[in-house]
Amino acid sequence: MNDTASPQPVFQFLIPVRWGDLDAYNHVNNASYLRYLEETRVQWLCSFIRDWDAMRAAPVLAAVQINYRAPIGWPAELIVTQTVSRVGNSSLTIDHRIESADGRTLHADGHVVLVWIDRGSGKTVPLPEAFRTAVP
Repeated sequence: MNDTASPQPVFQFLIPVRWGDLDAYNHVNNASYLRYLEETRVQWLCSFIRDWDAMRAAPVLAAVQINYRAPIGWPAELIVTQTVSRVGNSSLTIDHRIESADGRTLHADGHVVLVWIDRGSGKTVPLPEAFRTAVP
């Protein structure tokens, strides 16, 4: 296993809160946090491999950990920050933060683990080299 860490963010993405993200309590529903993280990961992947979603091997979400720190209201803009904390043979751990766009409020933090699998066999495969070089 080849562990590396990147203390600086590898990617940041601005996301507007949509009215439909709210729940009956007028704050962002917990499930929407996962969508924000997913959209940020997809935008990050597209930033260095345009057709990553058409490759024979693909990332699969293996684990998610979220600490809910402060509710998100509407209207709002959020900045989602990703930092890669671990690069393994076939997996990648991405730490994340969801903050207000002005940086004053931390709404959530945690991490996700992505595992690369062969779409045909469903078995794990080594990370593509492009992903390894995208991590500082």
